[in-house]
Amino acid sequence: MYSYEDRLRAVQLYLKLGKRINATIRTLGYPTKNALKAWYREYQQGRDLPTGYVRLQSKYSADQKQVAVDHYLSHGCCAAATLRALGYPGRATLVAWIEERCPDIGKRPVGRVAGSVPKSREVRQTAVIALCTREESASRVAQKAGVSRPMLYNWKNQLLGREDPASMKRQKTPVSETERTALEQQVEFLRRNLRQLQLEHDILKKANELIKKETGVTLLRLGNREKTILVDALKQTYALPELLAASGLARSSYFYHRACQWLPDKYAAVRDAMTSIFHGNYRSYGYRRMHAVLRQGHARLSEKVVRRLMQEEQLVVHRTRRRGYSSYCGEIGHAPENLLARQFHARSPNEKWLTDITEFPLPSGKVYLSPVIDCFDGKVVSWSIGTRPDAQLANSMLDRAISTLATGDQPLIHSDRGGHYRWPGWVQRIQSAGLVRSMSRKACSPDNAACEGFFGRLKNEMFHGRNWTGITVEWFMQELDIYIRWYNERRIKLSLGGLSPVAYRQSLGIAT
Repeated sequence: MYSYEDRLRAVQLYLKLGKRINATIRTLGYPTKNALKAWYREYQQGRDLPTGYVRLQSKYSADQKQVAVDHYLSHGCCAAATLRALGYPGRATLVAWIEERCPDIGKRPVGRVAGSVPKSREVRQTAVIALCTREESASRVAQKAGVSRPMLYNWKNQLLGREDPASMKRQKTPVSETERTALEQQVEFLRRNLRQLQLEHDILKKANELIKKETGVTLLRLGNREKTILVDALKQTYALPELLAASGLARSSYFYHRACQWLPDKYAAVRDAMTSIFHGNYRSYGYRRMHAVLRQGHARLSEKVVRRLMQEEQLVVHRTRRRGYSSYCGEIGHAPENLLARQFHARSPNEKWLTDITEFPLPSGKVYLSPVIDCFDGKVVSWSIGTRPDAQLANSMLDRAISTLATGDQPLIHSDRGGHYRWPGWVQRIQSAGLVRSMSRKACSPDNAACEGFFGRLKNEMFHGRNWTGITVEWFMQELDIYIRWYNERRIKLSLGGLSPVAYRQSLGIAT
């Protein structure tokens, strides 16, 4: 029981530490959390604490107390048996009731063994040796020594220390035939599971090696032909029924696709043609344009077949994109309105032109391209290539574009708000040729989306995905010029019916 001064000191420190219970108990070393909370509630009510404790009414009646004490005395003075039989109270409470109602029996242990007398050191040593050698169970050793099992372990801790094990020798208990059979079945079950997991791992590993699937591929994403290839590759290690069950492949499907492997490939010529077309066009043709080219060669295939064959031949178009060059250098004067208004379709050539500048960062230096795109068919009307994004680059491109115009042609030329298109030299050329200026809004690239799309296709097909180490700037500029000519003359566009811009104009009878 704590004095009035102890309780008041605890409450005052609790308030001083900001009502931190753990810090208060750690500093004083007392009381419990619940006691401190109760003291604080009492202090809040009257700004003081009562000088003494008011004992609360016990939750157990006098009859319940007497029943507990009588049970303890009539059952060998075993507290554990009393608590287990009645379900109440706690061990310390039971001891208090016994001392209160039977003071004549004196201090008695409330454990499992009552009436024991202190044991000599020799007896304790003998019991500890028997416990550590473990010829018998710990309970049996304690019973022979006349003490409880916890007391036996207390002797061991006093003599040997807590770090030493309580058993230095275990008797090998015989295993019954039933237990042995159960253990063998469990081991066999674990062995089968391990083999199944290893089999699935090997199948996925082979899928990555043979079929070039990514590491995270699942069996559900593999076709029957691919599963047949995997089964044949692992047939030397695992049995065929195991492989078919693990891969989810029917036996009939396996033998069907296995037989098909010995037949000549009816798409062999198509595969060679697709590979030649793909690598001959800057590795830029997806399955739709590939299908259009093959159709022009009178190959009757569906788009799905073309896509599957391209996947099998690893004809994948590179799709990496990077942030390009920006020529915007701030507002330097009045900018014309956006007259194009994102209407990128034209009914005739030289009606709407688009222009911009893009950058090609090479290990040997930077190259800049400035083209003029015709919205009629996407043809590159003129272009200039240089190593500096200066006014000369844009002006030379504009001069060549103007020279292609026929009498009476006055196209609208749209650009962003870069400084190249707002200097006096550019404006003077526009006015002399009678062209109409249009500019995108500030920091709004979708206003010039058709030109940006041309840059994206150009870089995906010709620039990204290739190693330009050791390539000079002059050689790259020649390659870029060759690509643009190929783009105009040979690269087909599905929007033009599978024709290139030049071929499309020729089909309409328009001079190129």
